[in-house]
Amino acid sequence: MKLGPDITRIAALLGEPARANMLSALMGGQAWTAGELAREAGVTPQTASSHLAQLEAGGLIRRRCEGRHNYFVLAGQDVADVMEQLALLAGRAGHMRTRPGPRDPALRKARVCYNHLAGDAGVAMLDALIAQGRIADREGSLVMTEAGRAFARDFGVCLETAGRRPLCKACLDWSVRRSHLAGRFGIGLLDRIYALGWARRVEGTRIVAFSAPGQHAFEQTFGRMGGPAAAAQD
Repeated sequence: MKLGPDITRIAALLGEPARANMLSALMGGQAWTAGELAREAGVTPQTASSHLAQLEAGGLIRRRCEGRHNYFVLAGQDVADVMEQLALLAGRAGHMRTRPGPRDPALRKARVCYNHLAGDAGVAMLDALIAQGRIADREGSLVMTEAGRAFARDFGVCLETAGRRPLCKACLDWSVRRSHLAGRFGIGLLDRIYALGWARRVEGTRIVAFSAPGQHAFEQTFGRMGGPAAAAQD
C-alpha cells in the first residue's frame, strides 16, 4: 500500500482544460460566478456546474454565498502557488498556447498573481527592494530589513495584518522565470499602487494597466519594468 498524499486526484482536476481555465481566471484573486466561469472556460452552464462541484470537492476552490448568488474563489494562496509553478513548468517545457492572444504582452508586463504584482513589473519591484537594502535575500528566503519597514511606513503600506501569511515571500514568476514578491508586503504594495492611481486592474482579466504617469512614478521608485532594477532617487 502506498503512503502519503495522493497527488493523482489533484493532477486529474488540474489536467482538464475547462477546469484549468477556470482556475487560471480565479488566479486574479476576484470572485467569479458560475456563469462567468462557464464563459471563460467555453462550456455550457451545466458542464461548468459539474466542473465547479469537482473543484470544490477537491479542495481547490471555495464557494461564497451572497444573497441568492454563488461566487467562487481559489481555496487559498497555496492553490495559486501551484498554478503559477505549473505555468512556469509548461513554459519551460515548451507547452505554449498555439494561438497567443493580443493580451499576452500586457500580461507579461504586469498582472495579478492571486493578490500581488507579477510579470516584468513585479520582478523589477523585488529587484529594486533588494538593491535598495529594503529586503534581504538570504539564499532564497526574503527578510524585510529595518530600512524596508521604514519604506513601508513612508509609502503607506500597513504590515500589521493578522494571519499566518508570511511578511515577504519569493514567488517564481512564470513569464520572467525569476522571483517576484508575495506575502503581506507584496499584497500591501499592490494595494498601495492602486490607491495612488498608478495602475488599475483591467476588468475581467489579470492585467494590471499602468497609466503613463503611474509607470513613471513606479519606475522612479522601483526601477524600469523589464530592465535592471535601479535604486530610486530620494
